Amino acid sequence: MIRRVPFDHPDAVKLNDQVQAEYHVRYGDGGDATELAPTDFEHPNGVYLIAYDERDSPVATGGWRAQEANGEGHLDGDAELKRMYVIEEMRGRGLARRLLSALEDDARAAGRLRMVLETGTKQPEAIALYTSSGYEPCVKFGYYRHYEDSRCYAKAL
Repeated sequence: MIRRVPFDHPDAVKLNDQVQAEYHVRYGDGGDATELAPTDFEHPNGVYLIAYDERDSPVATGGWRAQEANGEGHLDGDAELKRMYVIEEMRGRGLARRLLSALEDDARAAGRLRMVLETGTKQPEAIALYTSSGYEPCVKFGYYRHYEDSRCYAKAL
């Protein structure tokens, strides 16, 4: 089951801590330094979703936040994908793809024109998910736009 929750919901905080730990393992730094606020994910300018298993445990997460043209490379009408994550024991079951689809549908319904995301070269599974879901490389944007390992993708909604 996928539920809409606030970005600062205890289950969201728990999964966010796990994804930050994974970033540390993969990249050897302190995690994603992109500034995020709970208000970034409030309707109609965003959403934060958590997938729960049959025991009502949180197993996957993701959100989008509205962006407009700015000095970091976003365009008017962008929906920026953030914090896509599936716990290790639930990977390979299509959860990320279902969550991505739900986020795209929500952003489209909110009038967003394009879904954009930033990931890194040390996340080949993420890159495979996005490219197989119709995302194409785009001009780099956001906090990590000057990093060599950064990869940015976009998909028209």
